Amino acid sequence: MRSHKKIKIFFIEHWVKILVIVGALAVTALAIWGLSTMESFYRNMTLASIPLQLLMVALNAMIFVYMYMTVFRGGFSKLDKGLIKGDKVAVGFKDVVGMEESKQEAWEVVELIRDHRRLKQIGGKIVRGILMLGPPGCGKTYLAKAIANEAKIPFISMSASSFVEVFVGVGASRVRKVFKQARRLAEANGGCIVFIDEVDSIATRRGFSYLGGGMEKDSTQNQLLAEMDGLKEKDYNVIVIAATNAPETELDEALKRPGRFDRKIYIDKPSLEDREKLFKYYMAKVKYDPLIDIGRLARQAVYKTPADIMNIVKESALIATRNKRDMVTLKDLTEAIDRIDLGIKHRKFMTPGEKEMVAYHESGHLVVLYLIHPTDDVFKATIISHKGALGLVQHQPKEELHTRSKEALLTDIRVSLGGYVAEKMKYNTTSSGVSQDFKTAMAVAHTMVWSLGMGESNLVGDYGIYGSEGGPAAASFLAESTKEQLNKETQHILQNCLKDTEVLLKKEWNIVERFVKELLGKEELEYDEIDAIFKEYGKEHKK
Repeated sequence: MRSHKKIKIFFIEHWVKILVIVGALAVTALAIWGLSTMESFYRNMTLASIPLQLLMVALNAMIFVYMYMTVFRGGFSKLDKGLIKGDKVAVGFKDVVGMEESKQEAWEVVELIRDHRRLKQIGGKIVRGILMLGPPGCGKTYLAKAIANEAKIPFISMSASSFVEVFVGVGASRVRKVFKQARRLAEANGGCIVFIDEVDSIATRRGFSYLGGGMEKDSTQNQLLAEMDGLKEKDYNVIVIAATNAPETELDEALKRPGRFDRKIYIDKPSLEDREKLFKYYMAKVKYDPLIDIGRLARQAVYKTPADIMNIVKESALIATRNKRDMVTLKDLTEAIDRIDLGIKHRKFMTPGEKEMVAYHESGHLVVLYLIHPTDDVFKATIISHKGALGLVQHQPKEELHTRSKEALLTDIRVSLGGYVAEKMKYNTTSSGVSQDFKTAMAVAHTMVWSLGMGESNLVGDYGIYGSEGGPAAASFLAESTKEQLNKETQHILQNCLKDTEVLLKKEWNIVERFVKELLGKEELEYDEIDAIFKEYGKEHKK
């Protein structure tokens, strides 16, 4: 029965080609019969003129096709879509590491595709649209492929940007073409998945545009909505999966209503446990030192996506190969993380005095961060240039944090001022190297007072909406006395943090001097080396 359907689908899809071939054969047969009835002189003349006639026909056809495609169809660009059979998709649920909640929701979709008849018996309807939301590199495409693999149905994959052209109507026609193919495949194979990546390029709120680009996007989106509604007219087992990195609020409301993209799967960055699984999964693909603490790598990779972790392991393998090692070591992995986070290091020529000042600056940051920061760990200190910075102290939270306490924000300011204080205490002067630190410290203090209600007065509320965010008209509603009070409290926070930092560094100046010596000698210090030096002085990292 299914083979009969496939033959039927073949004729439906290729009837034009079949008709052209049959017509060409018929015309050829008639031409041969006609020539055989002519006198030899006229037959020879006719045969001699045929090549020239064919050449003219071909030339006219080429000119017509060129003009049609260029003027009326927006160019020769083809729709960038790939049709893959479900059993040929080389991604299964076992390859989708981590994000267990998202996988559970996706598995429900697979079961509905496999047994949608049982759902119909109780009056339910299969999900028509699934919207995958989350940051880039978190596995949305991977999960869509895994659904197709487990369901064993064809998988059509494309980018939404391939629908949109300059000329209005081209994108809509391409949407119709894709859904026409999807319905045929679903009829022949029991189902089909259409995956549209970066759907926000055609799915943001509709509006009016004089330039035409917005009109084309809107007409393409309208056609997508119409095609998804059309799936209800008959029991087509077609599932449309769309992925986007954009916030859900940016998408058109009509797209999210019931019957369209009414099932949402949120795919976030992996947790500590998931990162450990990801490192084990990707490390299994390379030879590595068995003494490597994968749990430590997972802790160091806070806020990293699965794509980031895969890239770290690949980069570490390249570094190990470049250094003629037979296996990946912890040093290779650390260097790979540095390259991805900080960029390739490059040594700038500095005078001995300038180099020493950079060492004091970074040691000031380092000591304050290690001793009093409630949430962040130090992973590296260096006086080698990265991305234009003469030196840096690399740090990040010990675990995933989605909010910041007032104490953590105040400590962020103190850490930012640590370099400035260290320079001033040593040289009784400072350098332009404090510029970015001041910007960071002032931005944090400003946000605390103006937006988070963390000042010392009774002013509570987000006054930031009356500032640059609200524009000049909004700013006029804020009294000058209120602005003055808010700015005074901002400066008060900065001054208090400055005093706290001075007190701390005076007390621990011998440790600052020790780190200056170590940085001048080694240029880079890793976490283990930093931790060991603090323990020599009987200091423990704040828990």
